[in-house]
Amino acid sequence: MHPDLTALLITLKLAAITTVILLLIGTPLAWWLARSQWRFKFVIETVIALPLVLPPTVLGFYLLLMLGPNGPIGGIAESIGGRPLAFTFTGLVIGSVFYSLPFVVQPLQNVFTAIGDNVMEQAATLRASPLDRFFNVMMPIARPGFLTAAVLGFAHTIGEFGVVLMIGGNIPGETKVVSIAIYDHVESLEYGQAHILSGGLLLLSFLMLMSVYGLNRRFSLLRS
Repeated sequence: MHPDLTALLITLKLAAITTVILLLIGTPLAWWLARSQWRFKFVIETVIALPLVLPPTVLGFYLLLMLGPNGPIGGIAESIGGRPLAFTFTGLVIGSVFYSLPFVVQPLQNVFTAIGDNVMEQAATLRASPLDRFFNVMMPIARPGFLTAAVLGFAHTIGEFGVVLMIGGNIPGETKVVSIAIYDHVESLEYGQAHILSGGLLLLSFLMLMSVYGLNRRFSLLRS
């Protein structure tokens, strides 16, 4: 298989797995942030938003220390018979989850906050259980937020460079993703191959974002 195609498949696999994990983690976290009255909630929101302003290499450096053999996560993995998670695909997934977390949590928190408590309170008067209220009442209403969160998380993971380079390196067939492949082509003055990969990512990102805006507009029209 061509190395660029392999890098693309690794990138799509990384983005898909990361997005699923982020939705599983981000949904209850965003729900708590939208409903909690805890006075220090802003500290949690600040930690989640850090990847938005923190240089990727800084985040990648500290993740590398955490995933390495002397780090807390890498050490635990090694102690149970595994290997340090730095420079592995699993390490890329962990790093991507940290790096893309705000792109999933914030849209979900915004949509949960916008919906408010009235709908859930009305469902409670009909004796619906908390889980039933969330999955059968809240989630269908919040569908645009879930769509936005999923697409942003997926697209942001595809575009990672600094974090994946720091914690995954450039191992063909394992941790070499499309963004690193583009960098390698440019460094080797192979602008044709770089154009193909860059143009493909540009088109994919444009189509994903356009679909989100189009579907959100459709949902808005259906509600009005």
